[in-house]
Formats: sequence, structure tokens, C-alpha cells
Amino acid sequence: MRILVIEDELAFAETLRKGLTADGFTVETAHTGPDGLWLAQEHSFDVIVLDIMLPGMSGYAVLKSLRQRENWTPVLMLTAKDGEYDEADAFDLGADDYLTKPFSYVVLVARLRALMRRGAPERPAVLTLGDLRLDPAARTVHKGQKEIELTAREFGLLEFLLRRRGEALSKHEILTHVWDAHYDGDENIVEVYIGYLRRKIGPGFIQTLRGVGYRLSHD
Repeated sequence: MRILVIEDELAFAETLRKGLTADGFTVETAHTGPDGLWLAQEHSFDVIVLDIMLPGMSGYAVLKSLRQRENWTPVLMLTAKDGEYDEADAFDLGADDYLTKPFSYVVLVARLRALMRRGAPERPAVLTLGDLRLDPAARTVHKGQKEIELTAREFGLLEFLLRRRGEALSKHEILTHVWDAHYDGDENIVEVYIGYLRRKIGPGFIQTLRGVGYRLSHD
């Protein structure tokens, strides 16, 4: 299980390398955007851990370049920034997961293992399900020929559900990825926004799994 860590804080990168190596991973590190991009293109990795703030080339630019070259290696982004727009930008460019520093090392390893289990399926430019189409780059949603107006939060929720379609997703998992990893409000806010989406995209897409959460699917 090979991991590439692209992180410019040398001590932090070395700490991650030692910890992940002790947990049985094979780890390579890079400390600039261009060096990380070169390694990611020249060698095969199971997961890339990518910082956003990098010298020479931002993590966003590295990720965008990889996806443009059809490199679909799962990417978990790290940043000292905190905010839904940073997270949304990362997902729009093709990131698979996101952690804000400081974070729990145990959580990091769990997420890396989850990404490895899912592997690296190709990511189409436009996400579709039935007659529903979401374009992350253009920030548009269509149902058939009709464009659907969504708020930023509704759009983020629908995009997350589409990227994980067919999977059973708990309220906590949805909050972590669509709201914020540190969100400590009422989990029922997810139920509220699921209701908003159902009214806008129509019935038959979002299933409620009692005692579990939600799943996006379509017959």
C-alpha cells in the first residue's frame, strides 16, 4: 500500500512518514508542488495526501493537473485553512476527502484505508443519475432539460450524494463532508436539507434508511 505525502512542513511530513510506515504503509514524500506532481505522474500510488499551501505550485493546481491528465489516484487534501469554500473547491477539482489541521492521526489512517478500499474509479466531468445531471465546474444542475436552482449547501450535498451514489451514508458522515469536520450543531440539519433537495429534484432519488441514514439511487 503506497502513499505519497506532498507536504511542505518538513517536520510534519516526516512525522506522517514515520507514523504511516510504522502502520505498514510504504511512504514517499515531496515538499513542493512541482516535485509532488512529478512523483505522482512517474510512480504508482494507492493514495495521495496533498497539502493545499505548497511552494512552487498549490495543492489545488497539483490536483487539477492530475485529473486533467486522467490520473484518478484517490487524493486526501490537508490544509490549515478552514471553511466550506476551501472544501468545495477541493471537491470540485476532484479530491476524494479533506482534513483540516490539526486532525486526529487515527482518523487520517481510517480515511486513507477507506480510500484504498474504494480504489480509483474514473471521475466523469458531469455527474449523472437517471435524468439528473450535475456539472461541478459550471455549478449547474439539470433534471432532463430543466435547470434546477440550488443553494451552495444544497449543491454541495447533492454533489456528495452523487459521488457516493449507492452507498449508505450516515448523517454524521454527510455533516463531516458537506458541512465541516468540526460541526457540532444539530444533526437533524441534514434531514432538513434532504427535504429541500427532494422537493427540487423530485421523489425517487434519495432513499431514507431507517437507523442508518440516506442513499442516492434511482430505478
